[in-house]
Amino acid sequence: MSRELTIAFMGFAVAAFYTPGPNNIMLLSSGLNYGFRRTLPHIAGITLGFAFLVLIVGLGMGAVFSTHPLLQTVLKYAGAAYLLYLAIVIALAKPAGPEKETSGRPMTFLGAAAFQWINVKGWVIVAGTITAYAAIAPYPWNMIILASLSLLVGLTSSTTWAFFGTAMQPIVSSPRAVRVFNIVMALLLMASLYPVLTEG
Repeated sequence: MSRELTIAFMGFAVAAFYTPGPNNIMLLSSGLNYGFRRTLPHIAGITLGFAFLVLIVGLGMGAVFSTHPLLQTVLKYAGAAYLLYLAIVIALAKPAGPEKETSGRPMTFLGAAAFQWINVKGWVIVAGTITAYAAIAPYPWNMIILASLSLLVGLTSSTTWAFFGTAMQPIVSSPRAVRVFNIVMALLLMASLYPVLTEG
């Protein structure tokens, strides 16, 4: 049974992690604007931060949100406000010249890890992961397994999106093209707030 559940979870995780969302949009933009190497702390922060979130919520923090729903609401809207801020930062980012750094800087490891706690799509994935696949193994090993699988899929997904952004540098090279790309990414990031704004 656990083998079937593991395979099912991997299918769910690949679909959830690889589809566009706040993390992936920011990684794509960071890869284009700052390059793959400078985006590595961002990748590590997302990967480890999300796996830690799965583990902590699965081991009992989810009960805190059930007992204090206001806390979850505060985190949700704090996340929405921060996403709007990040969208503005991305929209205003400028390309690097051959001898200079880009304006701004990529997200840090701690910033990316902390962002997972207010990432709306991340919370949806965490809820789906824990409720649907907790039977993957006896507690608490089930949560350790789910966190480990999330770590693996998250690493490959984050790396892919950042690499894809970096690979676009020769194509999206003119300042105008980079500005258009950044504005589109900012709009997509804002569009990811749709579930928050429409949730009853």
